[in-house]
Amino acid sequence: MKHNKVFLTLITLCLSATNTFASDKVSEAAKKYSPYANSDVPMNVYWGDSHVHTGLSLDAGLFGNTLGPDEAYRLAKGEQLTASSGVPIQLARPLDWLVVADHTDLMGIATDIKSGTPNILADKKGKEWHEGFKKGGKAAGEAAFDLISNFSQMTLPEQLVEDYSPGSKVFGGVWKEIVNAADDHNEPGLFTAFIGFEWTSVPKGFNLHRNVVLRDGGDKALKVQPPTTQPPLGSTDPLDLYKWLEDYENKQKGQAFAFSHNGNLSNGWMFPTEDTYAGGKVDNNYVKLRAKWEPHYEVTQIKGDGEAHPSLSPDDEFADYGTWDVGNLDISQLKKPEMLKGEYAREALKQGLALERKLGTNPYKFGIGGATDTHTSLATADEDNFFGKSTSVEPNKDRSSHPFVKSKLGAHEGYALLASGYTGIWAAENTREALFDAWERKETYGTTGPRMRVRMFGGWGFTEEDLYANNSAAIGYKKGVPMGGELVKAKGKSPSFMVTALKDPQSANLDRVQMIKGWIDKGGKLHEKIYDLAVSDGRKIDNNGRAKQPVGNTVDLKTATWIDNIGDPQLAAVWTDPDFDKNESAFYYVRVLEIPTPTWILYDVVKLGAKVHKNAKLVGQERAYTSPIWFSPK
Repeated sequence: MKHNKVFLTLITLCLSATNTFASDKVSEAAKKYSPYANSDVPMNVYWGDSHVHTGLSLDAGLFGNTLGPDEAYRLAKGEQLTASSGVPIQLARPLDWLVVADHTDLMGIATDIKSGTPNILADKKGKEWHEGFKKGGKAAGEAAFDLISNFSQMTLPEQLVEDYSPGSKVFGGVWKEIVNAADDHNEPGLFTAFIGFEWTSVPKGFNLHRNVVLRDGGDKALKVQPPTTQPPLGSTDPLDLYKWLEDYENKQKGQAFAFSHNGNLSNGWMFPTEDTYAGGKVDNNYVKLRAKWEPHYEVTQIKGDGEAHPSLSPDDEFADYGTWDVGNLDISQLKKPEMLKGEYAREALKQGLALERKLGTNPYKFGIGGATDTHTSLATADEDNFFGKSTSVEPNKDRSSHPFVKSKLGAHEGYALLASGYTGIWAAENTREALFDAWERKETYGTTGPRMRVRMFGGWGFTEEDLYANNSAAIGYKKGVPMGGELVKAKGKSPSFMVTALKDPQSANLDRVQMIKGWIDKGGKLHEKIYDLAVSDGRKIDNNGRAKQPVGNTVDLKTATWIDNIGDPQLAAVWTDPDFDKNESAFYYVRVLEIPTPTWILYDVVKLGAKVHKNAKLVGQERAYTSPIWFSPK
């Protein structure tokens, strides 16, 4: 009986507690007990590829890609697939989000060229392309390059352009397929499939491409058709793309933005400062519209790394990474030194400060990310799992030994393809809305493939205690702004930055964390400077803010392996700008470098027995770039 009384007492207490917690009289303190409930603070980094082409893109399809959007999403989610070349493929880790960005121009033509539809065979060029594709091998490659060359030089047959432009049955059907695939694979909280496309402006071979990302679903996307660039219906002028974006938001009540890529192949036209390639001026209208509609830049991808160029940054020993500087996209014009300042992200960030002083708006205040620009449907950016740019250069022992693009003037060599890159987005949850909003506010960073966990906050009083606190991110938001933000109210102080970098657990240790600063002085001269914030292995940072001693190299060229007995798994620092002037506009972004590791070319040598060119790089240092934080005296 005694035990029964105890049992009854416990039941009474439990019922009493249940009644208490079930009541409406929850204290305000209790309502705030869970720091994660109702929080919109970005505590997670979500990884994705913002630039994947499928077999629906004219060039990808003609190069042999037989995989569509469905397969692109399935691979990104972690499924094993068979590539168009017949090689099994699976990512080491699934991605969190993906943008299928097929070319809008000539949507559907690749499929029709392959099958030889009546309208294709009725055109002399169309019939030539079809017959070349039917022969396969070298003839198919030549047909594809001829089509791309005619596209770049804007010499396509007018009737074929009309047959595959907005308003045609084929064009509308392909757009519907793209939109429906994204909606089918979008799983809020688990995986985000953005609706997007590439607006492929490439007049005379100058790469002025933009990708467009929608925040919305098919209910809005299917009410429009994306713009094209080929005349007479399309336009290569980005002002016309901005008009399309504005109309979309006004009429459909949706949200969208654009971002450019591969300025390194634009021959100076990607970041203009006076005249635009379309014949316009870099005036008040241009800078305001570009700032509004292009909040992001794809700084690294398969067709080269676009952060910096050694000629523009001669004091940066790490600037010559994945450099493509032969000429424009189809090498119809060679590169001249004076073109470089209109092509690279760091220089564009500097030129943006000058344009802001001149016109009142900075058109190049962009966030940073990376993507593959793969034309295989396969979002692979890992060196040991790199499926190349197109089906023709999926894993085989000869893929690095022949040019990727060649003209009578020069070549983009096959060994120059870069296994890059991905974008990390800091957001509160994995949904279209949360990721898009974080992307638009520039809380992003790009990597050449590894998934380092990198954070940067800027403010006016960060301390070592803030850096090592268990809630350092919360302190970062409370005392400052994250990457992509703007510093205000200097009050005579120098800004301080709290930076943390954690290695990718499936990649290499870290070499160093650097701050890249750019500024404009009172006389209008532009400057840049690099500071080493934290370096591994106890190396010393000198009075100029640099650690000149290299980290070393443990790569075994015979086995394509390395040893993590150099470098550190985590680096962190609080840094105060020693050269700050409150009267000078400036930007700051972080670059993180890994220790040396094998490139995809070395893996090809070891795994496939490839014979490679003497100039091919077998070892490299993977890296990450954060979006900047800006300071303006205004």
